[in-house]
Amino acid sequence: MRLSTVILPIHRWSEGQQVWRRAEELGFHAAYTYDHLSWRSFREEPWFGAVPTLTAAAAATERIRLGTLVASPNFRHPVTLAKDLITLDDVSGGRLTLGIGAGGAGFDATVLGQEAWSGRERAARFGEFVGLLDELLRRDAVTREGVYYSAVEARNVPGCVQVPRVPFHVAATGPKGLRLAAEYGQGWVTYGDPKGPAEVPVERAPGVVAGQIEKLAAACAERGRDVAELEKVLLQGSTAERPLESVGAFVDWAGTYRELGITELVVHWPVPDSIFENDLSVFERIATEGLAQLG
Repeated sequence: MRLSTVILPIHRWSEGQQVWRRAEELGFHAAYTYDHLSWRSFREEPWFGAVPTLTAAAAATERIRLGTLVASPNFRHPVTLAKDLITLDDVSGGRLTLGIGAGGAGFDATVLGQEAWSGRERAARFGEFVGLLDELLRRDAVTREGVYYSAVEARNVPGCVQVPRVPFHVAATGPKGLRLAAEYGQGWVTYGDPKGPAEVPVERAPGVVAGQIEKLAAACAERGRDVAELEKVLLQGSTAERPLESVGAFVDWAGTYRELGITELVVHWPVPDSIFENDLSVFERIATEGLAQLG
């Protein structure tokens, strides 16, 4: 099991670079950031772009993997995103992971002036988006006409450092998304219960994830894949579980999800006076001691 962190893109870089470097010093497997234009309770607060932040982080670090949790079609197009990704993969020396999802119905969904998409259209767009992005990152030139996304002689030379392309970690809980994870993913991302922390008691939260893994395994079987080939990533923070309150609480939480088959846990870097407020000293102890105590 690996431990990673999410660093929100809220810091001016004079401060932010120290956070990303500290994440590497603490030994995190990866440091991700949210790919939004604004987000929930941080909407009126500082919030920077994900791609420039990750590019700066790549230049400020040497070993830690970097990535998005998650990019989505809400305000992105596969052609322009592909160009950003091959650049990021190059700057980071092949340390990039693309977390990608269908996107939600929040601020990003209408910021460009479009009507909010129905669930059916969102799923259809996501499928087309992922398929085209996969092709763009594998080939030097792509022409494809789609219902929602097209490319005309789109060039991506020299391509990704990682071969055949940067790994996709597909965020999904529904059947269509799980099928995309099975077809295109090197990893799968869940944040637990998609309805939110108020819907499922703490003691039932692991059961929700276990059910999702069973559905992922079925989707993989349909594609002729072994579900063991995929990294299984759990993003902490959207359930009522509180694994960052103490090292002991983290060890219990991590052990539960390791038994279920989760291979990577992602915890939020503490942000004072926010929903991600946690004791930084405890957080750093968790980073350096937590997984070792699992035995």
